[in-house]
Amino acid sequence: MRALRLFAGVLALVLAAAVFTTPAQAQSRCTGKFVNPITDVCWSCLFPLSVGGLKIWPSTRPDTDNPSLPVCACGSPVPRIGIAAGFWEPVRLADVSTKPWCFVNLGGLKIAPGFDIGQGHLEGPSAIGGKAQNTSKWHVHWYVYPLLYWMEILTDFLCFEQASFDIAYMTEVDPLWQDDTLTALINPEAVLFSSKIAQAACAGDCIAATAKLPLDQLFWCAGCQGPMYPVNGNVPASIGHVQASRLALARFAFKIHREGLAWGTMGSKGLCNKYLMPVLKKQQYRVQMVNPIPTVSGKFACSPLGASTFPPQAGRAFPVQGEDMGYLVWRKRNCCVL
Repeated sequence: MRALRLFAGVLALVLAAAVFTTPAQAQSRCTGKFVNPITDVCWSCLFPLSVGGLKIWPSTRPDTDNPSLPVCACGSPVPRIGIAAGFWEPVRLADVSTKPWCFVNLGGLKIAPGFDIGQGHLEGPSAIGGKAQNTSKWHVHWYVYPLLYWMEILTDFLCFEQASFDIAYMTEVDPLWQDDTLTALINPEAVLFSSKIAQAACAGDCIAATAKLPLDQLFWCAGCQGPMYPVNGNVPASIGHVQASRLALARFAFKIHREGLAWGTMGSKGLCNKYLMPVLKKQQYRVQMVNPIPTVSGKFACSPLGASTFPPQAGRAFPVQGEDMGYLVWRKRNCCVL
């Protein structure tokens, strides 16, 4: 009889393990597809195209301020005269997923290194522990993706970033991305903007980013997505996959600028060379969804950081097959064409 009870207990444990591991395995499934550079890219996001302060190819999409003069000079000791051009360039590709090692834009490939680090999560409200809202943890993979240079749209155009495809950053191996306390090493000023007054100001950033461009003066805000701090993938107020993933992406952009891994390219300062931008200017970037459903047309196809995700992104995240996000990042470039 004792042996029978022992066998029944072991069988119960096995069945329980089967029940609880199946959802975990389903959640760990990585989904995605390769980006088609022809059909999955919003090519109208290149515009407006400007020379000095004049838009020679206008667009309904908002643009950053351009140098007022159409001529510029770069080089030393003898400067060379050129034309001050301004355009938007697709330069980076980003996976944003709660599942570690999920390469969404590489066809949903999951490359597990064999050790348990960087686990993400998505949790709903719970009566246990006092949670009152959804929380989530996201990871970002950052690809070098200078699409215009590869496609040779304009040959010998030195203003395009000339590089090959590369995976430049994976947050799973970054301890600063995992823990709020460690993150404070690169953003110690976060404590200054945790007050209710500072956070209330983010409503203005949300309105400005949705209507036109985000407010760079409110650098501690990520517009409608939430606060920019802490600069990691821990999202305490996760409304939906699109909102939370865009917040994680905005925070990642802030992080790599703070670390000197990304530089400024817009405005008069960027005409001759890139320049250090330790505090992210949100206006420099546009974000276009390419996974799970590409946004390739319409005013909000490539919206600024912090712009509202409703209604343009509504329905673009769905259970099982559409929970892993992929984004194409457009960067404003002002360049002196010599």
